[in-house]
Amino acid sequence: MIDPPLDHWIWLIPAVLIGACIGSFLNVVIYRVPLGMSVNKPSRSFCPICKTQLTLFQNFPVVSWLFLRGKCAHCSAPIPFRYIAVEILTALLFGMVWARFPPQVVFFLWVFIGLVVAITYIDAEHLIIPTNLTWAGSVMGLIGCCLWPQLSSMAGYQFTWKEGLISGGIGWAFGFFGLWLVVLLGKMAFGKRSMSFESEVEWSLKEPDGDQDPLCFVIDGEDVPWWDIFSRKTDRLIIDASSVVVDGEESGAGQLVISEKEIELADGRKFEIEKMVSLRGLTKSVVIPREAMGMGDVHLLAMIGAFFGWNGVIFSLFSASLFALIAALIGRISFGKQLPFGPYIALGATVWMFGGWKIWRLYLDFLGLP
Repeated sequence: MIDPPLDHWIWLIPAVLIGACIGSFLNVVIYRVPLGMSVNKPSRSFCPICKTQLTLFQNFPVVSWLFLRGKCAHCSAPIPFRYIAVEILTALLFGMVWARFPPQVVFFLWVFIGLVVAITYIDAEHLIIPTNLTWAGSVMGLIGCCLWPQLSSMAGYQFTWKEGLISGGIGWAFGFFGLWLVVLLGKMAFGKRSMSFESEVEWSLKEPDGDQDPLCFVIDGEDVPWWDIFSRKTDRLIIDASSVVVDGEESGAGQLVISEKEIELADGRKFEIEKMVSLRGLTKSVVIPREAMGMGDVHLLAMIGAFFGWNGVIFSLFSASLFALIAALIGRISFGKQLPFGPYIALGATVWMFGGWKIWRLYLDFLGLP
């Protein structure tokens, strides 16, 4: 029996099935990684509500969600539509990669697809991009540029493996340091949110409501998630407090300085936040650190550069800005409300991979650039 050639349509079937299975694993990554959980322990998936581990039949990609009608078989809690959406999306993208690219680069682009799908949903839900995912992706991108040097340009240039590696390395550096400079300038210009009130208002720390919810700083009834405040270790939340109550005991007035893991009172005493029961008080002014763009976006763009070179970085960034603007207008998102940018960067890179590079090539030709 002669096996069909690799460009035969029949191979799309296993490619799509592999994608669906990988999508099922990505759901584990999306849920566990932001919570600091291992993706290997427990080895079997479980219901986030009742914690019951799923049987093999209950964990089939796509089919199980449809058979169970989007509900847990044990407690009937709703299973978010995101689970089946991730599996279907990953399956379709895996099939498209197989149909579009030569076999020697398919594995690396499957890795890229898996990473950007996970990053998209994590950033959309938690406003964070885990750098361990982007570092792994950067390494895979550089290896892919060695094995298929055309990857770093997509334009058919006949690079050697060394030229492909250099091109990917330049793309990584361009993506990282270029956007890092933007983040640094943005931090200098918009890095603090000062809030002042005519009369005293209440503030407090609010414990997470569920496993996927963050600790929140509550000021005058507004909840500010912890991960929105502390993007880097040097960030500090400063409260000019007229009253501070720590674990039910009055601790006096003065400037309260809160870092990601501890608080420092005006008298110099320090408390670890994870060991505290409660923290509240009154204030007329607070200064909250904030980010126009996070370092996770920097690492993501660097990973894209490692795969697709500096041209892919520029295309992904500008198209991401356009996609984000359109989404903000359609969704009527108000100015000042934080919008995750990672999903739009990922979308821009995916468009580049599946043909956006042709648009970029036409643009460069129009400008008369090589």
